Amino acid sequence: MEKNQDERREQEIVYSRAIKAGKRIYYLDVRKARNNDLYLSITESKRRQAEGEEAPSFEKHKLFLYKEDFAHFLEGLQDVIGYVRNELGEIAEREEYVPEQQADADAEAAANEEGGKRKGIFGIFK
Repeated sequence: MEKNQDERREQEIVYSRAIKAGKRIYYLDVRKARNNDLYLSITESKRRQAEGEEAPSFEKHKLFLYKEDFAHFLEGLQDVIGYVRNELGEIAEREEYVPEQQADADAEAAANEEGGKRKGIFGIFK
């Protein structure tokens, strides 16, 4: 029975995208609910290195967004981003690739793979 639960968890993520942003990585995962409905899971992962620890750890926060809320969420997000742009003017985009960011992402992927925390589409990249 445990094997079936593990197989189901692996199938849960049907589409995914990772966004690297400094010491943070945002995962946008489309997941399939038990009733086959789709929803969005947004995970913010921050690299933390506690004093005295050799290996970094990752603090994660999740947000689940259901399809019936997509339009309202997008409208609100566009509104607040517009407000920030009006207040600050042009916002410089973060560079796409910084070697330190790649090292952080690689370390997180390795830590998650060892602990079995990250399944689904990310399992096929190694």
